[in-house]
Amino acid sequence: MASFNRVILLGNLTRDPQVRYTPSGTAVADIGLAVNRTWFDKQTNQRREDVTFVDVTLWGRTAEVAGEYLSKGRQVLIEGRLHLDSWQDKETGQNRSKLKVVAEQMTMVGGRGESGGGGGGAGGGSRGGSQQQAPARDDFGAPPDDYSPPDYDGGGPDGGGPEQGGGDVPF
Repeated sequence: MASFNRVILLGNLTRDPQVRYTPSGTAVADIGLAVNRTWFDKQTNQRREDVTFVDVTLWGRTAEVAGEYLSKGRQVLIEGRLHLDSWQDKETGQNRSKLKVVAEQMTMVGGRGESGGGGGGAGGGSRGGSQQQAPARDDFGAPPDDYSPPDYDGGGPDGGGPEQGGGDVPF
């Protein structure tokens, strides 16, 4: 029987990333992600919002990039897989578990100085800002020395964003 474990999340960081290293020297960072969902409640005739908080673990160079470029409030796109952590509570001796996401790819959304941008939620965000992806890696897992994240103007030849009719929007 086949199985599939894939998660794609777009949200805002709830805290600054803290990078630590394993004894073998591999970087690890844990981040908290707030993912918003908005909908219209027909019974109350109001727009409603729900927030889900997700713990994400980043490994290797992706963890180092997160520690260097991300901060609380910054919007980020995470692609990864679900993982169930299990442990025994030292104080009570009870078995505990927590479902979290192990990131396989991270894309920074918004400009360097932005904290996620207006509009919030998975469908909002700052469309006029830049979109940055984790650096391309050489065979040794390190970004090139001359790496500079590309700027994204969100538009087509006229420079206008999707709301102005410029550019192709894949969704």
